[in-house]
Amino acid sequence: MILKPDSFLPLELVFNPNWWYHTAGISFDEKFYLDVETRIQNDVTMRRVLHERYGAFGFGEANPQPRPVIGSQHVAGGFVIPALLGSQIRFEANAAPQPEPVALPLAQIEQLELPDWRNRYPMKQLIAQMDELQARFGYVVGDLNTDGVLNAAYHLYGQDLFADFYAAPERARRLLELIGELIGEVATYIHARTGSFSIAVNRMTARLTPTPFVHANCSVQMISPKSYRQMQLPIEQKMAARAQPFGVHHCGNNMHLVAGEYAKLPLAFADVGWGSDVARCRELLPHTFLNLRLNPVRMLTCTPHEIAQDAESLLRAAGALDNVGVCCINMDAGTPDDNLFALFAVIEKYRKFGA
Repeated sequence: MILKPDSFLPLELVFNPNWWYHTAGISFDEKFYLDVETRIQNDVTMRRVLHERYGAFGFGEANPQPRPVIGSQHVAGGFVIPALLGSQIRFEANAAPQPEPVALPLAQIEQLELPDWRNRYPMKQLIAQMDELQARFGYVVGDLNTDGVLNAAYHLYGQDLFADFYAAPERARRLLELIGELIGEVATYIHARTGSFSIAVNRMTARLTPTPFVHANCSVQMISPKSYRQMQLPIEQKMAARAQPFGVHHCGNNMHLVAGEYAKLPLAFADVGWGSDVARCRELLPHTFLNLRLNPVRMLTCTPHEIAQDAESLLRAAGALDNVGVCCINMDAGTPDDNLFALFAVIEKYRKFGA
């Protein structure tokens, strides 16, 4: 399936909670995610602040109005799936929610069943809120970061998960399959209510038609392509049959090593982590929308000239830019605006080439 961007070479920026805390005074305690009025007011504030700072580049809104948002469209990071699986969530004013490790005994892992997620925290609360917002506004917007099978499994299993890829593969595979089923059920439910899957994974999905589902493969960089092929690829193939268009988020610097396996999916979208070989990813995924990720640490610490060079290097490696976007995700407080302006200048230059 071919994704259509809303403009040639779309650009997205996402700032992390610490940036929002220091820039706009927004607290990321539990109310940010689970209190209806707090969530709506913060959404208005975030859209206004983005326009005030970066409106010249198309970000934010000059006069944002309250809308029935169920999940923030302006921060990345998820806790819903780990919470549904029993992980306690630690909330902080200036940080993303952090699932606490569970480290279930192996006997419990072997007996784990799909939870009644509609009646378990936090989905029970969020579903009730969706019903309330639907009644008040007539519609609901936003979605939830539904994480990834390997990410969520690690919270339950701990480091022995990877050893059991070899020592007890059936036990590990059963857990991954269960989590994949849970992610699929939650994601398709949210999409049915709001019309989007994964803006909370990467805002770039809001710029694409149709909006893709994006499975978070942060932890895939920790395993070999062979392990991915044997343990996770079949699960993602089932997920892709259920949630279309299908995409993967790969924030690691080695996507080129796994791209040949990703090519076995009906892959419409791929987040390409900074440091990956973009040209090789394009070669292996010729028809996939590639979302090229800049490094937020470099955005914080480098000069504008270096940031411009970073952006240029990504775009030159990508070849034709018809199905390419650029993003920088989770930028921290103190990120210089001059660095962002340097990025904007490069994007505008390449947009003129495509005009």
